Amino acid sequence: MSLLDSVTSVLFVHAHPDDETISTGGLIAYLASRGIRVSLVTATRGERGEVVAGPLSVLAGTPALAEERERELERAARALGVDEGFWLGEIPARAPGLPARRYRDSGMEWIRPGLAGPAADSEADALARAPLAEVINDLVAVLRYVRPSLVISYDAIGGYGHPDHVRVHDAALGASRALTIPYAEILGACAADAEWFDLDAERETVVAALRFHASQLSVDGDDVVHSGGQRDPIRTAIGLRLL
Repeated sequence: MSLLDSVTSVLFVHAHPDDETISTGGLIAYLASRGIRVSLVTATRGERGEVVAGPLSVLAGTPALAEERERELERAARALGVDEGFWLGEIPARAPGLPARRYRDSGMEWIRPGLAGPAADSEADALARAPLAEVINDLVAVLRYVRPSLVISYDAIGGYGHPDHVRVHDAALGASRALTIPYAEILGACAADAEWFDLDAERETVVAALRFHASQLSVDGDDVVHSGGQRDPIRTAIGLRLL
């Protein structure tokens, strides 16, 4: 039996635009193809991310970058088959009675290849500096609105240590447990206590969605080339482990 057998709706929680496609694009497309309703909460606009060299370079460090990444996310999510998307801190992903809040990208610093840590200069309104209880309550609000069968987000280290990914994991897990909704963490490798999904049939859809994130990455053959020049293989396979 698969953990997805009885699932009718899934809420993905991600930290920045492009995370949904890079890490879970194949799974989102697969779920959508099976008629499972897919919702997406994105926590920040990726304001501190680098910009791919080219026509969009002028957006780096400006408010226009966040606006561009909002548009990119909308197009990519549509390509993958996402039914509805929300920004954390805005209704319905905001705790009742609180004014809207815009969580900002916290930034990161590389500790060593493949492992990130907090940036020394994160701003006061950065997601990673927000009270965990506030972030949990915002996610509880959207969970009550969407009522998913399953929540999917990062593992305890956020995949590679980015502080926003870690905060999203902690908050999404806390909100799921508060409402007794199953939570599955994303794994990049097989594990004995996890289910592995090989979704290469969704590759064309994932590539199309990746191309919409043109300010952050490019596609070169079977690789994603990030704004800093790092290359990673396009991932369609994914592991899920229930917590």
